Amino acid sequence: MPVPIRSGTPKKPSEMMRLFMTTFIGIIFGFFLGISFPTLSLSKMNLPSGLFPSIDLTYIEDKYSGLSKQALFNAWSSLKGNKEASPLLPRYNETEIWVPTNPRGAERLPPGIVASESDFYLRRLWGLPSEDLTIQPRYLVTFTVGYDQKKNIDAAVKKFSENFTIVLFHYDGRTTEWDEFEWSKRTVHISAHKQTKWWYAKRFLHPDIVAPYDYIFLWDEDLGVEHFDAEKYIKLVRKHGLEISQPGLDPDRGTTWAMTKRRDGIEVHKDTEERPGWCTDPHLPPCAAFVEIMATVFSRDAWRCVWHMIQVKRVNLNFLPIPLL
Repeated sequence: MPVPIRSGTPKKPSEMMRLFMTTFIGIIFGFFLGISFPTLSLSKMNLPSGLFPSIDLTYIEDKYSGLSKQALFNAWSSLKGNKEASPLLPRYNETEIWVPTNPRGAERLPPGIVASESDFYLRRLWGLPSEDLTIQPRYLVTFTVGYDQKKNIDAAVKKFSENFTIVLFHYDGRTTEWDEFEWSKRTVHISAHKQTKWWYAKRFLHPDIVAPYDYIFLWDEDLGVEHFDAEKYIKLVRKHGLEISQPGLDPDRGTTWAMTKRRDGIEVHKDTEERPGWCTDPHLPPCAAFVEIMATVFSRDAWRCVWHMIQVKRVNLNFLPIPLL
């Protein structure tokens, strides 16, 4: 019988090798072609809902988003032993900053969203922010108080107009009792048991918080204010360019330094003569240029300097020297 003839001819080894190499090169070419294009976002495609009525495209994208271009590239780089990133794929730059002048820790935030300063202005929970404040106070007054001194504080607060923001630091923890005074509703109350004025000042009067205020009053609770006029005092401070100051004390009190006593006919004074043995140098405190810390008034710039001088754990000050510039 005649032998049947096969259709076609057997392939030679060279042709098999050519087919294998073509397939391999096609796979490699397809791989690099795929990673060179942006990731396709199915959830952002405007596909008719009728085409995929029962398929959640967002779920599909989230489920398989782990196989990213960066992951594929890292895998390929590890096979090659190349640890460097491709110039086609920008890497996260930890040293890049948007605005060098941003506050420390916020250098990488984009422009326009950084609020480096704040204030003690009370804000409503509704309405437009521009309608919150009919008057924007320009001065800040703080008292460190206990409820037993309520009458004295009530008299002191009434010496200050709407141009002043009032802050009470409560060392006895009693805050709600002050609601008996009408002005208490417009006051900021901060409470911590058995803490001093300077403890509060260091933690709640950061220069960036009090930046909107031209002058900051840090006063004790037991001051007599019968003859004090806040607006007149501010005018004198501005007139004489005082960065750190205090109102004059009653000259009839013999226990105070002469430097701090009020003098008739004189608006301000920066030097004086003390009792024998009280001063070693007439040009240094307490004979010249100092204020007592019980009723201190700081300018905005002076407070930014002084705040850094206040120790975190303890304050040992009997008086505060004033730099003479």
